[in-house]
Amino acid sequence: MDLGVTLDVGANTMRWITVGPPGQPDTNIVLQPPVCDPGISQAEAQLIADLMAKGTYAGVNLACDDLDGLFERLAGAEVEVVQEPKNQDYGIRDFVVRDPAGNLIRVQEKG
Repeated sequence: MDLGVTLDVGANTMRWITVGPPGQPDTNIVLQPPVCDPGISQAEAQLIADLMAKGTYAGVNLACDDLDGLFERLAGAEVEVVQEPKNQDYGIRDFVVRDPAGNLIRVQEKG
């Protein structure tokens, strides 16, 4: 998938870039260093770096039209399943898998 830069913001030590697929203005992925906030202490920055190296700090949220179909394809490909498709109390149906780097990927069904 090709992604284009939709936003490039920076001030002092803070900076982030937003990217998205062409023709889908409601899809935005924010890319930023995890410790760019000047309010984060050195100890907090080290903790975040350690959690990232372990693969437990970041996650990705995606949406699809056929949640059960996508889940079956991923489960059949031996992806690590963290949570099978489930109706959440807050109104969405989703599932969670973990990528090979340890990041959580939550996929929800489009409403």
